[in-house]
Amino acid sequence: MPKIGILALQGAVREHAQALADLGADPLDVRVPGDLAAVDALIIPGGESTTISMLLDSAGLREAIAERLGDGLPVFGTCAGMILLATEVVDGRPDQRSFGAIDIGVRRNAFGRQVDSFETDLAITGLVGEPFPAVFIRAPVVERAGPDVEILATVDDEPVLCRQGPVLVAAFHPELSGDLRLHQLFLGGI
Repeated sequence: MPKIGILALQGAVREHAQALADLGADPLDVRVPGDLAAVDALIIPGGESTTISMLLDSAGLREAIAERLGDGLPVFGTCAGMILLATEVVDGRPDQRSFGAIDIGVRRNAFGRQVDSFETDLAITGLVGEPFPAVFIRAPVVERAGPDVEILATVDDEPVLCRQGPVLVAAFHPELSGDLRLHQLFLGGI
């Protein structure tokens, strides 16, 4: 099985690692640029996007990740990870930078504050079986998707799960659902 790096600066690192291990993959924490050399793919977990952005710089990871993404590294971004991988952050801080790995424009906290968090069942293109139990916590939403972006799921007609080439992004937290199908979908594309 492939070695899957998990950006381990903030967020649900342990939960993603458990989901990957349950599927037989080899999860590896990524904290410094040298950790990237050992991985076949990367997960950028949820957390606080501006904090993660600053931590990327202080850890010296921004350029290393950008280079690997430019070489086609498969990546799965959840919640804040979606924001960090987007081409445009509609309401981001002026100094906030994203990787531009998927042609989407996102709005942070589009579903409201922490108290507005919710769970809902999603019909996801490409997943067989029951709807996916999605957990939304201060979640972003896709306001613009480029022509090469495949929208895999929506909430109230707003895209919340998208794919473009080796990049998969979710506005929600699949690692908190207990359902391994999205991690399996990601692994299947590696």
